[in-house]
Formats: sequence, C-alpha cells, structure tokens
Amino acid sequence: MLLLAIETSCDETSVAVLRDGCVLANEVSSQIKLHEEYGGVVPELASREHLRNLMPVARQALGQADVALGELNAIAATRGPGLPGALLVGLRAAQGLAFALAKPFIGIHHHEAHLYSPWIGGEPLSLSLDDFQPNVSLIVSGGHTMLVHVAAPLEHRVLGGTVDDAAGECFDKAAKLIGLPYPGGPELDRLANEGDGSAHKFPRPMMRDDSHDFSFSGLKTSVRYFIRDNPSVLEDGQRLRNLCAGVQAAIVEVLVAKTIRAAKKLGVKYVTASGGVTCNSGLRAALGAACERESFVLRLANPTLCTDNAAMVGMIAHMHLAKGTAATSLDAEIVPGWKLAESAVC
Repeated sequence: MLLLAIETSCDETSVAVLRDGCVLANEVSSQIKLHEEYGGVVPELASREHLRNLMPVARQALGQADVALGELNAIAATRGPGLPGALLVGLRAAQGLAFALAKPFIGIHHHEAHLYSPWIGGEPLSLSLDDFQPNVSLIVSGGHTMLVHVAAPLEHRVLGGTVDDAAGECFDKAAKLIGLPYPGGPELDRLANEGDGSAHKFPRPMMRDDSHDFSFSGLKTSVRYFIRDNPSVLEDGQRLRNLCAGVQAAIVEVLVAKTIRAAKKLGVKYVTASGGVTCNSGLRAALGAACERESFVLRLANPTLCTDNAAMVGMIAHMHLAKGTAATSLDAEIVPGWKLAESAVC
C-alpha cells in the first residue's frame, strides 16, 4: 500500500510517502526563521506559510519516493490538536486529494502519531512492532506533556497531562526570560551542558504528587523572580550556564521521576518517550540512566521523528488501515483541542 501523509499542525510543513509501513520520503519545511523575530509562533503567519510551502514540499516528497499521485492508495493528514488555521491547510488539502483520487482519507491525532514513533527505526525508517511490549510512554511536545499507558498497539489510555505550562513551554519561556535566541529550548540545553545544575535549586512542581499530572508554571515564575533578584547572573558566562543547567535539571527530574513512578505502578517493563523535548540531551541521558537503574527497557523516538513530521503521521495511518479502522469522512472538520483519551488513574 502506498500512502501520502501531511502534517501542518504548527510550524512545520511536512509530507511523507510510505509503502507498507516503510518511509520512502519524509520532507519537512521549518518556519523557525519566519517566527524568530517574534520570539514564538505567530498562528496567522504559520497558516500562510503552510499554504505557500505545502505543494512544493509534496512535489519533493513524491519525487524523492518516485511515486505518481495516481499510484497512491490512501491519504492521511493531522486533524488535531494544533493551531486551527495551520491544521485547516493540511486537512483540506488531504481531503481534496483523497476526493480527486477516490481514495480513503484518514484523519490522524497528532499525539497518537508521537506516541508510536519510538517504534519507528532502521534505514530506511520503518515500523517494527515485533518486540512490542506494554509500556508507559512520556509525550513531551511543545505545548503538551503527558503520560500514557500503552497496553497494545492502538490500545492506550492517558494517565495524566499538563495542568498549565507544559515542559516544552517552560523551556522556551525560561529561555526567553534569560534572553536566549528563539527557539530557546535547544539553546538552553546547549548552555546547560556546560553548567552546574546543582548551583541553583529551583522547585520541582508536583514531583511528589500522587497524580500523573504535570505543572511547570510555578517553575517558570521562580526563574523570573530569580533573574529579577539576581540580574547580574545574565552578565556572567558561567553563572548564566549554571542558571540554564538548574532550570533544565528541575524540568528533567520531574519528567523522569513521574515516568518511572508510573511504570512501577503499572508493572510494565518498557518505557518510551517522544515529542520535541525528547531531543533534549539532559532528558535523554537522565531517562536512560533511570531506566537502566530500575531495569526498564527504554525506547526513545529517533531524533528526526521527535519534532513534527509527516512520517509518523503516515505510520499511524498505516496502523489504522491495517487494523481495519474506518476511513475519516471527507467532510470531517479539524479538532484543535482533540484529547488523546479520557484521563485515567492507575
């Protein structure tokens, strides 16, 4: 089966072509430069850029895969959650293409795509569920942080999620307070690697809470007050690096502690992690060390699949089609606030 997938939920325009769960092409056009001067994603600009980029990116993907439109068997696109205008561009394009080709259309949940991305690997990228085991999965994308229990492929329930600021938002907002260039998260990570995370002890919100929820707004506020009371820290190179390391250590410790606790509660042996924040070197190292210490098998999403991309969208569409999930209506609307599942507690 040949499938074309489109992802336009935020600020990356991506199109992928897959054959039977194997990625033939995965083209991504980033908008970082466009939004850099504003210090964050401007929704209207993002939507216009998707309109400008979608067709050229689609042509690149089809050309790289050496596939003609008439050969496609199905079309998929992200339906939510995400920025409304951005989602509309990809969804309507996919629905129009599916109608023109008389092929089934599959609307995909963005977080569900992240959820199973740790099971995509190899060269070329392909889905491998041969060694699948029930797992606790940490999803840490820009505006969302959640823990999910995955009992079997396409059988999962949300354990807990973001109460206010997500981990990615806290990284970016703290970086902006510090004065780092956009996008701030990766730059904060780079500086943190050269700092001492124990030099500044920031709060670990909800870390000892019995729930599986996350809250990082208090940590962001703590960073703001610290900088207000210690403005010279921004002028001293090593103190600045220590500040970054302290912020990162606080976020990472909460994420790792809650993930390991949930895995122990559920009695699973596997832990997975995905989403843009999974590229953070501190998180990858700390989660790896914790899983080794507690004898969990850890699967991290390939760094190329951590940020928004159409390959993971196409892969989850492939899984749904293989399972026999009904096609999505060509009249279906976007769902900007689409929840992955109802909240549950172990």
